[in-house]
Amino acid sequence: MKANKNHPLYLEDLQYVISTKGSDRLKGKTVLITGATGLIGLQLVDSLMHAGDIRIIATGRSREKAANRLGEHFGNPLFQFLEQDVHQPFPDGIKADYIIPLASNTHPLAYSKFPVETVLTNVLGAKNALELAAKCGATVLYPSSVEIYGNADGSVDFTEDYTGSLDLSTPRSCYTESKRVCEALCQSYAAEYGVSVKIARLSRVFGPTILESDTKASSQFILKAVAAEDIVLKSEGNQYFSYTYVADAAAALLHIMLNGENGQAYNVASEGCNVHLKDFAAACARICGKKVIFDIPGSTEAKGYSIASRAILSCDKLTAIGFRAKYNIEDALERTVEIMNNK
Repeated sequence: MKANKNHPLYLEDLQYVISTKGSDRLKGKTVLITGATGLIGLQLVDSLMHAGDIRIIATGRSREKAANRLGEHFGNPLFQFLEQDVHQPFPDGIKADYIIPLASNTHPLAYSKFPVETVLTNVLGAKNALELAAKCGATVLYPSSVEIYGNADGSVDFTEDYTGSLDLSTPRSCYTESKRVCEALCQSYAAEYGVSVKIARLSRVFGPTILESDTKASSQFILKAVAAEDIVLKSEGNQYFSYTYVADAAAALLHIMLNGENGQAYNVASEGCNVHLKDFAAACARICGKKVIFDIPGSTEAKGYSIASRAILSCDKLTAIGFRAKYNIEDALERTVEIMNNK
């Protein structure tokens, strides 16, 4: 169950992503992406390869997984797969113009079962990307998260100057706090070594490039919709969150990388995808002609869930540099399910 990469809608998404303002400056450049087989990494690699004149170094821990997700690019002289654990420094001789360190545990079950690995993957992955950038003069686009705002009451939309709050006694803090440390590392490398760094604080992202192992609620709703099964909601669904369709997220990342200001962080979300969780589930149910049912999660899985009830990102700062997300929730979900249905 995966994206049909030949689907006209997917090809349309690739063209949309690579058409972001300033993308012509990527011609002849090298972009290194860690976590290249993940939800956003796959969309970015496919989009950049679609341009036909950009060199990609895609890194991941498993060549077999990469062949499954990115196999059509193997053999292309513009594509290189680097089997690399982000916990380790990059090999000598690796050079890039831009680095996007996406490798991370990004779903609740992973937070709960592997909190130590979650911290180390985020922190060491960022450190090694920044070290490489310092050596070769690359620009780093760091993909941060709405999670850095912590467990705030959500009474206001999050702007980039909001400092948030965090309960360090919960296992889930492994992801949130390590993302904060990574942002601090970015600013530290910029200050001490002159590394060019830009930060994108992503909202919850969904789309046809999701992995079947992804335990985020939105991903599970989509997988159920593609399978034409009832949508399982493991709460009352009153949480009100910002979401972003993966093509919008990938386009925003490139836009920030090419047009953002060094040292600045930008929220990434789609105003048309600000939605209650129960309405996200209901939209998926409508698409597949099924219903929403409620189920209480197991204790292990529940430890990884966010306790936030409202997390809406203000994107005024991103809009000010010329980017606005394209898709609303209904359009994005319909595209997702259609691309994954392989019809």
